[in-house]
Amino acid sequence: MQKVTEEIYNKINNEIYNLEGDRWWQPDFSLNLIKTLVNPFRVGYAKKVFEEFKIDSGKTNVLEVGCGGGILSEEIARMGFITTGIDPSEPSLNIAINHAIKGNLKINYEKGTGENLPFQNNSFDVVLCCDVLEHVYDLPKVISEISRVLKNGGIFIYDTFNRTYFSKISTIKILQEWRRWAIMPPNLHVWEMFIKPDEIKFLLQKNQLRWKEHHGIKPNISYLKMIRYLRKRAIGELSYVEFGKKFLMVESYSTQIMYMGYAVKHSDA
Repeated sequence: MQKVTEEIYNKINNEIYNLEGDRWWQPDFSLNLIKTLVNPFRVGYAKKVFEEFKIDSGKTNVLEVGCGGGILSEEIARMGFITTGIDPSEPSLNIAINHAIKGNLKINYEKGTGENLPFQNNSFDVVLCCDVLEHVYDLPKVISEISRVLKNGGIFIYDTFNRTYFSKISTIKILQEWRRWAIMPPNLHVWEMFIKPDEIKFLLQKNQLRWKEHHGIKPNISYLKMIRYLRKRAIGELSYVEFGKKFLMVESYSTQIMYMGYAVKHSDA
């Protein structure tokens, strides 16, 4: 898999992360749905992997690539991990820094991109990258950089969207484009930048990262019921806060829309 073309990359609206004001932690804004709907699954999955490898949080350096306003980084820090977050958006980082201070959390935030991580080789025991890989310009370079900063035996945990007909209808059309149901800003995601599981597995193998598993992600209610809630949100019968309390994302056998997984770095992979 190659980096995306400039024509495709220019379609994506990554500027939403540069908006002034605390959009990440503001309860009634679309980005806060990451905290209420998706983060519980991500944190639960990460905990499962940590437990499987018997990781001692107090001695473990964790990097989140694409930390945004710090929603996931704060959860990692609360577990006792030595936590670093990196993001190209200065406004998002300022929000993350201020929120961590208010919560009395020690998190090292730095500005930078996944294509050029400002860290030495073998710096981290764990790297997390969630809802980010489908936003980057040069995915092969990002995976290469993640492998570089991971220690041998280190763990890479990620989630992303699959490039299928189902993800195009659900994530692009329903959630972004069809105003009858849309809950996300236009072009927040671009379907051509979604990543098939075999594509990421190829990149992992190429960069000394031994792929371990993928699990699909789905809502814990029927899609029909979710569509009804989306309609109520669109017409103002539900706030984002109320919508976010209606369901959670849970594990699924199907990776047709979204999936999460992990790999382990081995120098002999």
